[in-house]
Amino acid sequence: GDPLAYAESVRKAMREVAPEAPVYAVRTMESVIGSTLALRRFNMSLMSVFAGVAILLAAIGLYGVIAFSVGLSRREIGLRQALGANRMAIHRLMFGLALRMIVPGILVGLIGALALGRLIASQLYGIGAANPLLLVVVVAVLACVAFVACSIPSLRATAITPMEALRNE
Repeated sequence: GDPLAYAESVRKAMREVAPEAPVYAVRTMESVIGSTLALRRFNMSLMSVFAGVAILLAAIGLYGVIAFSVGLSRREIGLRQALGANRMAIHRLMFGLALRMIVPGILVGLIGALALGRLIASQLYGIGAANPLLLVVVVAVLACVAFVACSIPSLRATAITPMEALRNE
């Protein structure tokens, strides 16, 4: 049942055993632990929000850079199409361009995350500083963003005729 329902009987028992012992603020152990950890939970919630905003900003920046670089090679795509390249070869070329940008960034980011994770390990509650699942999720999200960022401009560029791509800059 409810542990606080026994508070009055605990007070009576304490008065019988030790009448000089004060009995006040009877609370459950869960509420004591909850109030003790409230500040840490708030800090972790705040850090989680900041981490979410950081990954959102990273995704937006990554999308912008990759989409811009693929968009710049529109003329090259038109030239390759005019010389006989099929759509799959052009998509492969664009994804290779994106991978050359993403792989070094992910490696540097993982090394930085592992190194800086030790600095904030004392602030973490309920999760390790180098949580492999979290790192895999972040890498997967950024890889998906890179895939979309490369796919959309690449599909647009291959949808037009080679003459239009060569004529427009």
